[in-house]
Amino acid sequence: MDPKQQADEIEAVMLTTETCPNLNITQRFEIVTAECAFGMHIFKDLFAAVRDVVGGRSEAVQKTMRDARKTALYELKREAWLVGANAVVAVDLDYTELSNSGNMILLVASGTAVRIE
Repeated sequence: MDPKQQADEIEAVMLTTETCPNLNITQRFEIVTAECAFGMHIFKDLFAAVRDVVGGRSEAVQKTMRDARKTALYELKREAWLVGANAVVAVDLDYTELSNSGNMILLVASGTAVRIE
């Protein structure tokens, strides 16, 4: 079974907090990270610019950001699994603009890989 299929089958707990009631951490492994760089193509940029002028939400941009978040969290879960963890605590998501025009964004997900009972 390839690592992607194995990671998909893992039921990993992911928390934004370090602790949780009834969460017994038996081992801490290491900090794990996942990076996802994503760009907006010209049509998304164009419609986002129009939305800036007239107001409202850009569903295309929101969908791209949602997809990037799901990808980064999947990769974070996979990185935890590769070191033997079954959970990631203290998960943090950071977005950084990579270009002055705003059409390239980097999303970094990080947390501590742990084993829980």
